[in-house]
Amino acid sequence: MSPRAKAASRAKRASVLEQRAAQPLATTNGAPARGDRIGVRKTYKLYIGGAFPRTESGRSYEVFGAKGQLLANASRGTRKDIREAVVAARKAFGGWAARTAYNRSQVLYRIAELMEGRRDQFTAEVMAAEGISRARATRNVDAAIDRWVWYAGWADKYPQMIGTVNPVAGPYFNFSVPEPTGVVGIIAPEESSLLGLVSRLAPAVVSGNAAVVVSSESRPLPAVTLTEVLATSDVPGGVVNLITGLRRELVGHLAGHMDVNALDAFGAATDEAATLEEIAVENVKRFVRPPSAGLARYDWMADSAQSPYLIGEFVEVKTVWHPIGA
Repeated sequence: MSPRAKAASRAKRASVLEQRAAQPLATTNGAPARGDRIGVRKTYKLYIGGAFPRTESGRSYEVFGAKGQLLANASRGTRKDIREAVVAARKAFGGWAARTAYNRSQVLYRIAELMEGRRDQFTAEVMAAEGISRARATRNVDAAIDRWVWYAGWADKYPQMIGTVNPVAGPYFNFSVPEPTGVVGIIAPEESSLLGLVSRLAPAVVSGNAAVVVSSESRPLPAVTLTEVLATSDVPGGVVNLITGLRRELVGHLAGHMDVNALDAFGAATDEAATLEEIAVENVKRFVRPPSAGLARYDWMADSAQSPYLIGEFVEVKTVWHPIGA
């Protein structure tokens, strides 16, 4: 190559680099970087015991958007991370269950308040993850926020629907009262990255349970952002724990853990749920199956996606006999 051709090649390369440098770099939350500064990329970690640790293995996996674009690297959780999350949940369960229903209601409402303040960020992440329009993503985010408020209102009312005063033949009062079951494992829906997760998480924790959540494998980013809200919304550390990663490496260990009292497999595939149910019977876990028609056509915006009776899936009913006049 002649000196003149080399000079022309260098000039062309420099021009391309200048053009790239002039383009704004999008940050993970969807906002472009300003001017010539480099956008600060967000680190997506696990959420265990109120902290944001990296996975003990140090591994990560690539998360792609619905259009095939690389969004971020998420932590690839392991069996040990599941164990640590269950330990944190068990430790937090007693204090959370002992709080008054009114106080738990306040905490859930606070989650909604903080999500409202980050509404645009959630919308951008749901759009990128699910490949839907901004209008539809906004509706999903608004529904997720409203769902926290809805369950907050049921915190001190659901016992009146699930509990009862039983008529008995004898000089006794007989009461059936719902109590939280303990540590609940939740397999988040794969497709509905935020609304589906909130629809399963809120009824589990409103009664006083602690939760260990395995997030959507392909769309985990909105769930991680939700944990950032939980960390600053008066939710005690350990009440909600989130593990991201490959489901085949996580859900079996969660289902088989002997200190997990209930497993919500509503977000699992039908064949996957059947295997998990076989594992879960080892310590007689309460088990919630996915819908018989599958999740492909499940409408998370429908009235059936929120119900006080969903709270009943994660409680135990204690019946008390009390002598009259004693």
